Amino acid sequence: MLLEVNIVGMSMDQTSNTPIIILKSLKDDQIIPIWIGLLEATSIASALQNIKFDRPMTHDLFKNLLEMLNIKITKVEVCDLKDKTYYAKIHFDSVDRVFSMDARPSDAIAIALRFNAPIFVDEKVVDKSKMGKGDAEILDKSEEGKKWADYLNKLSLDDFGKYKV
Repeated sequence: MLLEVNIVGMSMDQTSNTPIIILKSLKDDQIIPIWIGLLEATSIASALQNIKFDRPMTHDLFKNLLEMLNIKITKVEVCDLKDKTYYAKIHFDSVDRVFSMDARPSDAIAIALRFNAPIFVDEKVVDKSKMGKGDAEILDKSEEGKKWADYLNKLSLDDFGKYKV
């Protein structure tokens, strides 16, 4: 089953300096963090803040091409999680056919925002991304490592909105 999600925040992973997009299910408030590239984060942030550039960015160029070809984006979905890599599909609707294409979630989301298309996450992705009690192994057994593990376990959704990308 697909869960419709909203983007509720963007943050930076302080250890890897990698942007994170935070998705939240409209149905049950489930949170799905996805680590993305800096360029895609910039594209998503500019779309969320309605920032226009003098020249089109890659996702804007793709949107312009699709509009010229009379192709619409009906939805995007984050459809799988394998080996810590998220997978997505972009669903298209044209005059003569309906089709979908594989995409990175960050690109799919950047494009969905430009088309005001809904974003979905497959429940199996949510299940695979969850960590239950006892699933995490603390690799750094030092006092510093234990402090970091405790800090990460106490993070809430509010903590992710503090940093702008």
